[in-house]
Amino acid sequence: MKKKVIAFLKDMIFYVLGSAIYSFAIANVLSAAQISPGGITGIATSLNFLFGLPIGIMTFLLNVPLFALGFYRFGMGFVAKTVLATAISSVFLDLWGAVLPAVTVNKILAAVFGGVLMGLGMGLILLRGATTGGTDIAAKLINRSFPHISVGRCILLSDMVVVVFSAFVYANVESALLSCITIYASSRIMDGILYGADSGKMIFAVSKKSEEISKSIMTEIGRGVTLIPAFGGYTGEAANMIMCAVRKHEVSRVHSIISNTDSRAFIMVCEAGEILGEGFKAPTKKTKG
Repeated sequence: MKKKVIAFLKDMIFYVLGSAIYSFAIANVLSAAQISPGGITGIATSLNFLFGLPIGIMTFLLNVPLFALGFYRFGMGFVAKTVLATAISSVFLDLWGAVLPAVTVNKILAAVFGGVLMGLGMGLILLRGATTGGTDIAAKLINRSFPHISVGRCILLSDMVVVVFSAFVYANVESALLSCITIYASSRIMDGILYGADSGKMIFAVSKKSEEISKSIMTEIGRGVTLIPAFGGYTGEAANMIMCAVRKHEVSRVHSIISNTDSRAFIMVCEAGEILGEGFKAPTKKTKG
């Protein structure tokens, strides 16, 4: 019970700090410069520009249908943290917009530093296994129905649709181009500074509850798992070794799933310089020569 309370408090610290940074970037930097951050929040900022609707409230309301679909397809464990983090960030979006002045700088600077701050805030939230909205849920739903379309491509496609929409809303092609800079800067911060380079991690775990752990990893995170028969050299007991390739920001979530299911599991986390296959980088096709 004590471990769960400590874990929850850590989650809340990361969610509040990450949401505060993320929301400031959107409400006080990007929105003021008419730059869309993409995703559901990008739609909310466009509605704010058109009708004056609160960005935070609209962000949360637009996410509700996706939360419901995520709960239906993946279960409460998948969406619970995201609902909490989205609610906190939605509060900050409207709070900062009301109490802090807009940052008026050159639009290119706004795009770059807005993206950096947005990526930093999102990174803190992702480190504790949540996201700031429904784009990830929508991407995973699409990937579940069309496995050949990766989650990353789904998210990128949805962002591009929102960026094009925002260009029409702001009646300014420059805003769309600046949005691309923002989204790129944000993704680089998350992947580079917070999680490391474009590489992954290999997680190996030996547990008597390997099947239960495998199901949780596949359901809650959407990563494939391989079970390898193993025998203890000292005990001689048979067990399965779990092998799972993940992105760096997913390591903490997998670690939590394993530890919460089997506190006596033996876990190893290794660097993977390059991962090729579904959910990661597509293998390059060699031309015949």
